[in-house]
Amino acid sequence: MAQLGTQSGGAGSAVVAESHRHSRERSHPGPGIYVLVAVVLGVVTLLEVWVFYFEGVRQVIVPILLALSAAKFALVAGFYMHLRFDSPIFRRLFLVGIVTAIAIYAAVLAMFGTIKA
Repeated sequence: MAQLGTQSGGAGSAVVAESHRHSRERSHPGPGIYVLVAVVLGVVTLLEVWVFYFEGVRQVIVPILLALSAAKFALVAGFYMHLRFDSPIFRRLFLVGIVTAIAIYAAVLAMFGTIKA
């Protein structure tokens, strides 16, 4: 069994390559971290509700709510979709999709005069 990782070629090198690939990825956290993330998401949601009803921030409510929702999105995508712990290629593919969707959305809004480009 000890020689399995020292063979050149064959199944042994596949096992070594697979274990090397897994060593670069982060290990998944325990349930406590997921509960902590859920609590943070709840606090951010309460903050969003408070911002909505607080009269003092009416002039900047949209940027504040966008920033808070982006923070929640990052937490959900990073932890519950396991992007933080998977291979970097999955993060890149996900980010390319998100950036493309935002760019298309902004272009359509600009085309129909909703935002000024």
